[in-house]
Amino acid sequence: MSLGYPSLRPQTEGIRPVELPVGPYGIPDVMINGFQSAKAATVSRHPLEHSESNWLDNQRQMDMAMLRNMQGLHAPLRLQMERNVTSRFQRLPCLSSSNLLEDTLTGRDDLIDFGDILNNPNEAEVVGQPHVLMEKRLKLL
Repeated sequence: MSLGYPSLRPQTEGIRPVELPVGPYGIPDVMINGFQSAKAATVSRHPLEHSESNWLDNQRQMDMAMLRNMQGLHAPLRLQMERNVTSRFQRLPCLSSSNLLEDTLTGRDDLIDFGDILNNPNEAEVVGQPHVLMEKRLKLL
């Protein structure tokens, strides 16, 4: 009996056959096809790489499916609506935003990651003139 949970098995999306364009003498014709990336053309990816790169999305889908099965359809819809609304809140363009409300809704407020330690807002490259940045955001420039 499936309760609507997404599959936990890794998908084989990363595996692809190796195909190199062959010229008339059995070697790739660089003048017509350009340089080919050797790594992208010959290395097949492991199936778990795709699963690990989408881990947060898979976890969110599992949580929403479990919430839908326990409380009904209204609960995941309400959480998704709240996430959409909170993702639109931003400060002025010259100020860095912490997105604290969105982190609280998603449960990321308890986690310490790379950006929490090495992301100093005083060293940000977006510091500029607030009037010019706001006019650019409103598409007046």
